[in-house]
Amino acid sequence: MRFQAPSLIGRDAQLGLLDQALADARHGRGGVVFLVGEAGVGKSRLAAEAVGSALGAGMGVLRGRSSTTGPAVPFRPLTEALMSLFRTGEPLDELPLGPYRPVLGRLIPDWNTGAGDSSSMVILGEAVLRLLMATDHGRGRLLVLEDLHDADPETLGVLEYLVDNLEYSPVLLLATVRTDFSDALDLAQSARRRGAASLVELSPLTRPEVGELVAGQLGTTPDDVPTAVLERLWEGSAGSPYLVEELLQSMIGAGTLVQALDGWRTVGDPRGDVSSALARGILRRIERLGAEGLTLLSAAAVLGRRFPLTVLQRMTGIDDRALLSHLHAGVAARLVVPDEPAPDWYSFRHSPTVEALFTQLTPGQRADLARRGAEAVEKLHPLLPGEWCALAAGLRSEAGEDAEAGKLFTEAGRRALAAGALGSAVTLLNQAEALLARAGDPQERAGALEHLLPALAESGDFHRAFELVEHLHALDSAGLGASRLAVLHTRLAKVAHTAGRWGDGNRQIDRAREVLGTSPDGAASASVDVTAAYLALDTPGSDRTQHAEKLARSAAEAAERHALPSVACQAWELLATVARERDPDESRAMLQKALTTAERHQLPLRRMYAATRIGGNDWLAEGDTAGLLAAREEALRLGSINIVHTVDGILVLDGVMRGGREETREAATETLTIVRRLGLAPAVRYLLMSLASLEAHQGDRQAMRTALDEFAEWEGAGSQEEPLTLGMARAFCALMEEDRDLARAELRAVSALEGHNPSTYHLSGTHGVGLLLDVLAGDAGRARQQAVAATAVGGMRWNRQFVTLAEAVVLGREGKGERATERIGTALRDAAVYPAALHLGLRLVAESAHEDGWGEPVAWLRRAEHHFHENRVPAVTNACRAALRRMGAPVHQHRSGTDGIPEELRTLGITVREYEAFLLLADRLSNKDIADRLFISPRTVEKHIAGLMNKTGAASRADLCARSVRLARPWRET
Repeated sequence: MRFQAPSLIGRDAQLGLLDQALADARHGRGGVVFLVGEAGVGKSRLAAEAVGSALGAGMGVLRGRSSTTGPAVPFRPLTEALMSLFRTGEPLDELPLGPYRPVLGRLIPDWNTGAGDSSSMVILGEAVLRLLMATDHGRGRLLVLEDLHDADPETLGVLEYLVDNLEYSPVLLLATVRTDFSDALDLAQSARRRGAASLVELSPLTRPEVGELVAGQLGTTPDDVPTAVLERLWEGSAGSPYLVEELLQSMIGAGTLVQALDGWRTVGDPRGDVSSALARGILRRIERLGAEGLTLLSAAAVLGRRFPLTVLQRMTGIDDRALLSHLHAGVAARLVVPDEPAPDWYSFRHSPTVEALFTQLTPGQRADLARRGAEAVEKLHPLLPGEWCALAAGLRSEAGEDAEAGKLFTEAGRRALAAGALGSAVTLLNQAEALLARAGDPQERAGALEHLLPALAESGDFHRAFELVEHLHALDSAGLGASRLAVLHTRLAKVAHTAGRWGDGNRQIDRAREVLGTSPDGAASASVDVTAAYLALDTPGSDRTQHAEKLARSAAEAAERHALPSVACQAWELLATVARERDPDESRAMLQKALTTAERHQLPLRRMYAATRIGGNDWLAEGDTAGLLAAREEALRLGSINIVHTVDGILVLDGVMRGGREETREAATETLTIVRRLGLAPAVRYLLMSLASLEAHQGDRQAMRTALDEFAEWEGAGSQEEPLTLGMARAFCALMEEDRDLARAELRAVSALEGHNPSTYHLSGTHGVGLLLDVLAGDAGRARQQAVAATAVGGMRWNRQFVTLAEAVVLGREGKGERATERIGTALRDAAVYPAALHLGLRLVAESAHEDGWGEPVAWLRRAEHHFHENRVPAVTNACRAALRRMGAPVHQHRSGTDGIPEELRTLGITVREYEAFLLLADRLSNKDIADRLFISPRTVEKHIAGLMNKTGAASRADLCARSVRLARPWRET
């Protein structure tokens, strides 16, 4: 009989889509196709058909598969796929990859210089893309990645970049994913939603299609398949091609289905338990390979669904000829297949085969095979490079050797953390910690915790991190050295800092210093000092900035002496934050030093932190969010939840400042839900402050208070964010209520608060709107304005708009109206991205300008009045209208249609009815004609025309008609 149907059944549409995608790739229009379906539905078979079609068309094919058993290894499927390039005999060393070649050393051992690389996932993704394109040779390239539901987070990070950038390349990425919940499935669905990939869902076969599949297997027609057999296969398989084939094999193996001269017929009842029938059928096929074949495949099953022949041979002691003979027999029996992307690797066709083999092994036999497998791996690969370390760890664990397994998992986790692979690091180190706790090895357990604690902090799992406090108490009395214990307490202090729990963090620092005693180890002290510096900066106190800076400088100096690059980076980042207030150039230089150090020493997480702070400085300086967005993308790929949501908070505040309302509120609410659950207190406080500011900028005091009440519950008092709640929220709310005295009182409270608890957040208003209000009130003049303008904080874009407006008011009072008007223009350019602040500024300076006789105060007030009316801020709207009346300017009622009036005309006070008449003047109509068109009297038209001439300054009706042609006709034609 046939062992596989001669053609795919029920997949014509999917094959057509793949053929078209392959053709597009050959013509330089690459793309991504995800094959999604349940286990056994035929994803791999369909992918194999695509491989055959690609090879038949002369395309290059690369294949990789994620590990389905054992610990996840960073980049495994990508490494497996790319390594096949080196088996083609093609010279690759001369490829035009430029600076991207050393980056690829993370994936390709042949190009690993040993120096390591800390490039971001974006850079690594670009390097992979360039390699694929450089080896294309005009034929097109198919990259197949299977079982992505088992992929490590780092592979998915690179894959996300490829998904978004393959469109204009000759590369088709074909990936298989199960329908079970996984990050890979999320990636596939997200890519489909944004149009970056096709998602092909493979449904189970229908009953007629099952009949066609069975007939193909039996070499007959569907009508000649016994009805009882077809019913049993349809009911037992639920349309899964794999189950159909396996159940059919079981029936034939058990003698339930036999071939007679007149065709196939049943013997006895074909019904039975599906799972047990599968296991029995698989074992019967294995038993036909003989005792040695069974032993060989049992050993292979212990190694995993994929297994290397070199290790398998060493652990079983079988000779080359027998090994290949049994493997070929296993292939013929449809039990195993060559793992084509990797030489000397085979894999079981389906996971039930592995499970069936385990059923005939006793626990002792399985442990013995695992021990022999670990010994074979360690003999063949003494340094355990790449995935061998995690494989050996898993085998030692299977063998019951907890201590040795824990050490290996610790080493694998350390490597993953160093490479920025946070997801894999947490998984591996959690396994290490649990095993070493069970083994009762405090020294090795301490080593695992040293790496696990920062990994948990970065990934946002604070609950798990703080659970380990009790473990530290146990280790305190376990005979660890002082430096080792101090490191553990310091790591936990850092977790507390990330979670915003400065009290807990300071207690851990005190414990670390107590452990170190009076003659501390220099390297250990540097780590303690830099973590203490970050906690000092967040702990309430009038000298916290100076204290933090002193500790950071001490840590930086010690880090240089003891060659501690990670500590040095952290120290320079904090020093840059403090320096930002006095000298932006000094701050940038420090951050650049941290960035360069992180890159030189392959520290991807520290590189990401430095890049985030550089992006934050750019945002404060000019309102530019590009650097922050790039850092957020990198944090997502590295798995740093802390940085992702830190940036999210800044982007929410940026949305508030830019006048975003519903979309900003939605983003704030969504992110708050997450960070509350994670316990990320600093992110919670920042988002609540931003949400309070959003409500304040709308003049909604009650909603603002609600957000600020929750802010207080998250230890807001004394926090870095507290001054912003006064300046960005309370003071602005008072201004939206037209209560300048209250606004100034709130800003004076900011100054007092920052005297007691200095802040490194610089948008609280003391160097911006507070200066403008003081100048308008006559409590500040040129000297103070110039002093604030000369500061780095006064030069930040949000603050700068108000500082420049204050300068304009001072110039106007000095009788320098022309220069004052020029400064208004400069302020408006700075404020262009901040509509609420821009119109508030115009409203604030207009009356002073009118009083001193400079600028265009009436136009400014009309512009502000329209903005605040449209945004439903009645107090400011009414104040603008009252000021216009005091200036003798007409005030018009708002009617529907004002948005259609060009701003140049709207600021002149032209009403909707006047504008309707103005539009018709472009056709030079008479008053009677205009009256007929608008259904009003000629007398009313005459009044509108007179009003228009007065407001526009037109010299005559002809001049007014010409203005209508110039101003109104373009609007009418759009």
